[in-house]
Amino acid sequence: MNAFDSSIIHWLNQFSFRWPFLDRGVLAFTQFYMLRGLPMVTLLWWIWFRDGTDKQRDREIVTATVIAAFCALVLGRFLADWLPFRVRPMANSDVGLRFLLASDDGMRTWSSFPSDHAMMWCAVAAGVMVAARWLGLLALAYALLLICMARIFVGLHYPTDVIAGALLGVLTCLALTRPPLRARIAAPFLFLFDRYQGLFQVGMFLLSF
Repeated sequence: MNAFDSSIIHWLNQFSFRWPFLDRGVLAFTQFYMLRGLPMVTLLWWIWFRDGTDKQRDREIVTATVIAAFCALVLGRFLADWLPFRVRPMANSDVGLRFLLASDDGMRTWSSFPSDHAMMWCAVAAGVMVAARWLGLLALAYALLLICMARIFVGLHYPTDVIAGALLGVLTCLALTRPPLRARIAAPFLFLFDRYQGLFQVGMFLLSF
């Protein structure tokens, strides 16, 4: 473990097992998908339905953002399998710390680098930022400080796992939401929306869920 990761993990770990409220809150962000996904997906739906002069642009951004989030997730799993294996902090005896989450055999087989959670949710936050800058900055802060930081706190990731994942997620989304490309990506989906609105929105609801 490098000095950068070590210093941050040791600093965060001093707050573990001291305040039950903090411990339960951090664990909630790592164990309950609703806390991670609901605020972010809600922002996408708000952009999709918000009043404005350019609904086409907003819906292209939302569509391209959803595609980018899934691309980031797939890229993250590919990199985790392709790059040299990195054991998670909670399973690494060399770290010498006790974390809120105990290691298990399932986690031992999953490489820590990069964080696919950081990739996916930072990609979503970047898409929100393309549509509404200040709201997107809040979404990015939520993804980094609550979703990603919690995973470092409980020993699921090193800080560099999260930083790399966040950068890759943001760059993936910014690339796919560029105006010429996002229009081509969104075109078939928006055609389905115009043709079969009820069925399309049911499908989007299930995908969001």
